[in-house]
Amino acid sequence: MALRTPIRGRSALPPGPRLPLAAQTVLFGAFRNALLPLLRRRYGDVVRLKLYPERSVVLVGNLDLVREIFAGPVETFHAGEGNMVLKPMLGAHSVLLTDEEEHRRARKLLMPAFNGAAMRGYRDMVAELTVAELERWPRGRAFRVHDRMRALTLEVILRVVFGVTDGPRLAELRVALEQVVDISALDLFGWHSPALQKFGPWRRNRERQERVDQLLYAEIAERRAAPDLAERTDVLSRLLTVSGDDQLSDLELRDQLITLLLAGHETTATALAWALHELARDPVTAAATTRAADEGDEKYLEAVAKEAMRLRPIISEVSRKLTKDVQVGPYTVPAGYMVLPSISMIHADAEHHPSPEVFDPTRFLGSGPPAGSWFPFGGGARRCLGAGFSLLEATIVLRELFTRYRVSAPSPRPERTKTRHITLVPGDGARIMVRRR
Repeated sequence: MALRTPIRGRSALPPGPRLPLAAQTVLFGAFRNALLPLLRRRYGDVVRLKLYPERSVVLVGNLDLVREIFAGPVETFHAGEGNMVLKPMLGAHSVLLTDEEEHRRARKLLMPAFNGAAMRGYRDMVAELTVAELERWPRGRAFRVHDRMRALTLEVILRVVFGVTDGPRLAELRVALEQVVDISALDLFGWHSPALQKFGPWRRNRERQERVDQLLYAEIAERRAAPDLAERTDVLSRLLTVSGDDQLSDLELRDQLITLLLAGHETTATALAWALHELARDPVTAAATTRAADEGDEKYLEAVAKEAMRLRPIISEVSRKLTKDVQVGPYTVPAGYMVLPSISMIHADAEHHPSPEVFDPTRFLGSGPPAGSWFPFGGGARRCLGAGFSLLEATIVLRELFTRYRVSAPSPRPERTKTRHITLVPGDGARIMVRRR
């Protein structure tokens, strides 16, 4: 299979269900884990869907085609336009929502915060915040570890972005950010409907977003006036000291900051929660993780995080919007359609990941899975800037945790997955128990 210029006479659009747009949107948004295997059995690896707000969508679960999409020209496969469902939250200038030259500019400005030197500087900070968080955990009784991981990773990203984590403004921002992202798939309808935003939960979501913006603009204004701005190394200070044509407006700064704050903590927290959910129900792998923590085997600890992201994808798919017609296998997908490489479908494919239902970190040791068959951070030129930081953070958290605690599950029954905005999270918060070693 290959992506290429459409050939006359080839089959047109891929097959797909005929349900109304609203029904497909709700099923895909709220019941994706059950829906995707059904779609694959009924229609194959390339499926046409109707989803709000884009309407015209093609889901791709074939690894060769996904590789081609990621390798395709960024002028044809617009990732920024593909993420426009997030525009009401992240803003039009977000590095996740821009394309071509505007995206390259934003990425260049943000990259220094996640290069090798910066990452080495974050290690002690992540460990310090992790130890402080772990000391607050209850012992011998069940608790929702997803909530605790969200609190921890938010503290970490606040330190990376702002350089500090204290003060009344940031205290309010912590609460406001959690409220902004604590929404369901149904709430997404209100993001793109000003009429709905006048009522009920959609109005409250809009008001919370506006309060987050007020807090961020106040922080930007205060930092601009800081006498030691040039000496600071946090992301906000770095962005404020950019010179020449790359200087950012307050609106552009707001969009990049909210993107880092939300994307920089939510996905890592969820990956860690799923990892602990699995380890609490798997004493053998938990014991191997404890040995790795004691021995400082960061490769194994990173493999634990990677396997959690494979078995329990935090994001089910990535998006590309076509600017021209493209041949996808035997089908012609027109310009304007959204193409979704499916992380969930490929991560669960036994051809690439033998016994895909089993939690097995060792599959990421040695040569690992086939190239491109694990892509929780996307792929190609749009691979997540913070991928390395996320894995580093997860590795440090697992090391600190397993040198102190033994984990167990209050129930052997695995938790269901629920949709939280665009992420797939533990339905009951990934309840675990810990005891001192």
